[in-house]
Amino acid sequence: MRIAIAGAGGVGRSIAAELLDNGHEVLLVDRDSRAIDVHALERAEWMLADACELSSLEHARLDAFDVVVAATGDDKVNLVVALLAKTQFGTARVVARINDPRNEWLFTDSWGVDVAVSPPRLMAALVEDEGAAASAGDTVAAAGLDSADLLEITLPADSPHAGRGAGELAALLPEGVVLVAVVSSGRVTAPLPGTILSPGDDLILLSDGTTDDGLDALLSGAG
Repeated sequence: MRIAIAGAGGVGRSIAAELLDNGHEVLLVDRDSRAIDVHALERAEWMLADACELSSLEHARLDAFDVVVAATGDDKVNLVVALLAKTQFGTARVVARINDPRNEWLFTDSWGVDVAVSPPRLMAALVEDEGAAASAGDTVAAAGLDSADLLEITLPADSPHAGRGAGELAALLPEGVVLVAVVSSGRVTAPLPGTILSPGDDLILLSDGTTDDGLDALLSGAG
């Protein structure tokens, strides 16, 4: 895949390094000349430009990229990049970094965001929930899949899994699918065996992309 990353700071470079190692083509865009270091990642393309400017993205030929990652340290910038990528260039997949959890409500498809990642919330969940390290280990292992997809599915009101522990559901998931987080009432928690699922909870799953079809049926009880 061809992937454009807005923000060449520590986060952007780390993402780029992982993607390059997985065989993808990566373009890093940053308006700060101090962030441009071609020798740091010689296999990546680098562009000194403001990713919030339409002309810069046109020059980068953003329409030729499969994925755009908005990874700057400024939530306003990440939202603008996401919106431009989706509405002006039709990017199929837009991933955005949330720096301030209070802004999480903005990072939706209305702003062109397909997947929003809030490192502070995820790390807080791992710290606060006893035993979450085991779940995190599963996530890291699954994330190594080249074709991994991040899925978000809302637990139906009539789901037989409502009122049961996340561990019971995790045991029923098909091979290649891992439950990595549960979002309930706006709070992210690790899916520990004793985490009780409620109707309307958003389940975040990592999948290798080959066994997604039966998930809705499984959650609704039809499978």
